[in-house]
Amino acid sequence: MAAASSTREGKNTLIGEVKGKFDKATSAVLLDYKGINVENLTKLRASFRKAGVEYKVVKNTLVKQALKESSYSGKLDDALVGMTGIAWSYEDPSAAAKVVKAFKKDAGDAGEKLKVKAGLIDGSVLDANAVENQLANMPGKDELRAQLLATLQAPLSQFVMLLNAPAQNFVYLLSAKEREGDKG
Repeated sequence: MAAASSTREGKNTLIGEVKGKFDKATSAVLLDYKGINVENLTKLRASFRKAGVEYKVVKNTLVKQALKESSYSGKLDDALVGMTGIAWSYEDPSAAAKVVKAFKKDAGDAGEKLKVKAGLIDGSVLDANAVENQLANMPGKDELRAQLLATLQAPLSQFVMLLNAPAQNFVYLLSAKEREGDKG
């Protein structure tokens, strides 16, 4: 009897952990990794880790239990069939999708075997096509920062050029006068 209760407690703990990951994540990508060898799966995990994405293989029933009280409840039943690996992105919503897209492109046969089941972002469920073509193409956090910085700097640099224009024009005038004086 004690073994059964400890197993139940272990499952409840695991369900709580999975629920916490979904609550904390900005996005998640559900994957079917059937047919991929250990070597390629290890490379995929390393790519996820490098991008700040957490990847874990979780039983479908535990995921369903973890999402039972969330906005995703019942929406993922079609995706939670067969082998399921979940990649959670905590900072950059597109990070997991970008890693998957790059792996599918670069890994050859293993890339073809990796299948996206679904994606989750802001309470919405995305199909495999949306994950690979929309979420994976979204600019990342660093790209957005660079765009914002460029947008903020553009008016300032134009203002500085505007302030320097009269002085620069004066120098051109003096230079022209000097050349005119040399000819005459």
